[in-house]
Amino acid sequence: MPSKLTAAFVRTISRPGKYGDQHGLILRVMPSASKQWVWRGTVRGKRTDLGLGGWPYVSLAEARQAAFDHRKLARAGGDPLALKRRPDVPTFAEAVEQVIGIHEPNWKDGARSADIWRSSLGRYAMPRLGRKRVSDIDTADVLAVLVPVWSEKRETAKRVQQRIGAVMKWAVAQGYRNDNPAGDAIGAALPKKGVAHNHMRALPHGEVAGAVAKIHGSAAWAGTKLALEFLVLTAARSGEVRGAEWSEIDLKAGTWTVQGERMKMGKPHRVPLSARALAVLEQARQLSDGSGLIFPSLTGRGRISDNTLSKLCRENGVGCVPHGFRSSFREWAAECSDAPREVSELALAHVNADRVEAAYMRSDLFDRRRELMQAWADYLGGCHE
Repeated sequence: MPSKLTAAFVRTISRPGKYGDQHGLILRVMPSASKQWVWRGTVRGKRTDLGLGGWPYVSLAEARQAAFDHRKLARAGGDPLALKRRPDVPTFAEAVEQVIGIHEPNWKDGARSADIWRSSLGRYAMPRLGRKRVSDIDTADVLAVLVPVWSEKRETAKRVQQRIGAVMKWAVAQGYRNDNPAGDAIGAALPKKGVAHNHMRALPHGEVAGAVAKIHGSAAWAGTKLALEFLVLTAARSGEVRGAEWSEIDLKAGTWTVQGERMKMGKPHRVPLSARALAVLEQARQLSDGSGLIFPSLTGRGRISDNTLSKLCRENGVGCVPHGFRSSFREWAAECSDAPREVSELALAHVNADRVEAAYMRSDLFDRRRELMQAWADYLGGCHE
């Protein structure tokens, strides 16, 4: 047995017995081959065993963090078991509503601020924290919420951290826990302010329709303008749109299937096409040069260049780059739609960073994505008129 457990050992061990780790953590393998986590420590002079859940529902990292938190609490004179036994400990989702209820009457624009809290926490925090009791949330949980958005959307991540912290402070004040896992200590695990960011300039989602309308009113070649609108409507990457071929389009099914070799992650991606996206394709067909490309170059030398789309934005005073429209779509989905985060992430062809969640997600949520993309097109409204 290793002196310190590893994820591989936990996954493969089947021999019944008890296997120790650090901070009092024990993996108990039962004769039935099921595996349970136990924390063993001294609480107020008495040896205590406390169950932490079963593997694989609780990972080694999560069990190790819980054991560390229990030992830290016990050494400070607290009782982890007492916290666990409290029947009244609310879930994070329930605690959020409690905190909003306290602050809403004192917020200058109470109802709007409450909606913003629910929207941001619903998008970023609830998938990981919503069903957890506030006493069970640890720094690893908070990091799992913040890290995916910290570098790309730093200000959004900071606001989410502050709101999680406010909920945790309320939980401390109520006696549900003894620390704030979203507090200052978490800063050491996040990138510093000085880290260079590769920001793609983006527009607020409310300005996208006007930007596309301005581009359509320009003197640029029709094929280039249609390519940019198609990029906006599908929230696709520039290279995916510029290299799109008619063979990838199923007009009857309203589907665009991008082959894996043209995708960033190397996997085929199905894109549901809104009514307006289909109309853009019909207009593009009138410009076909027989090459098979949907948006060929005006010069007849293959696909249009990335610089062509960037120049189109720049010369028409649109304050973003083509890739930035993906961020505009993401912010709109978070603030103006009721789509779960995983639906908008799949619409953007983002790979789920949580391997466990990804392993159990057998569907690409295509029907949900179709509804979302049509709603996005409806939101943009008459940008093409």
